[in-house]
Amino acid sequence: MTPRTPAPRGRRERPAKPALTYEGIVATAVRLMEAEGLRRVTMRRLAQELDTGPASLYVYVANTAELHAAILEELLGAVDLSPVTGGGDWRDRLAEVLGSYTRVLFGHPSLAHSALVARPSGPNYLALVEAVLALLHQGGVPDAQAAWGVDVLLQVATATAAEQSARSEAADAEEEHHAMVAALREASPEAYPRIAALGADIASGTPRRRLAWTFRMVINGTAGTPRPE
Repeated sequence: MTPRTPAPRGRRERPAKPALTYEGIVATAVRLMEAEGLRRVTMRRLAQELDTGPASLYVYVANTAELHAAILEELLGAVDLSPVTGGGDWRDRLAEVLGSYTRVLFGHPSLAHSALVARPSGPNYLALVEAVLALLHQGGVPDAQAAWGVDVLLQVATATAAEQSARSEAADAEEEHHAMVAALREASPEAYPRIAALGADIASGTPRRRLAWTFRMVINGTAGTPRPE
């Protein structure tokens, strides 16, 4: 006897899907990014993951760019802001905060590139901006310079993370670095006297030490450069 095909389940018999929420959408987007990469986090792919239609998501998120900004905002909660209330030189503590922000981005290479254009506006981003401004205030930096400087400081940190992420993803990044160092070391003193004088020192130092120096340089520039009238 041929077994009967089960009758399709009625809509009332299916388990109800959990209601969509902004927090649930962002949490799912973060998990999707960690599993498949940021490029795969589109409105269509996210809707598929949530078993709904893309139109349902637009009630909560306007577009993919806003979705990526929401992912960035979520991950900014991992930035260590404790140096704000710590001890020691305010410049060192500000460099620690910026370094923590850079490492968060560096831990998610595709997000580091997106952060160059993404504009988060949630509480985690505001807390980061407040921390940078608080440390500049502790250092006696004039408010006008701090107001412009906070954007430059975060921009340098973001660009650094994006650059390092690109290098870490490139298969021939190490070979290219060695070739660049060799070119600097072997530069002709007649054609390139200043390069020859400095040689390999132009590319010396570990990434962490160079990053710390970069932050100190930009911090000092923010503190010592008056805004134009």
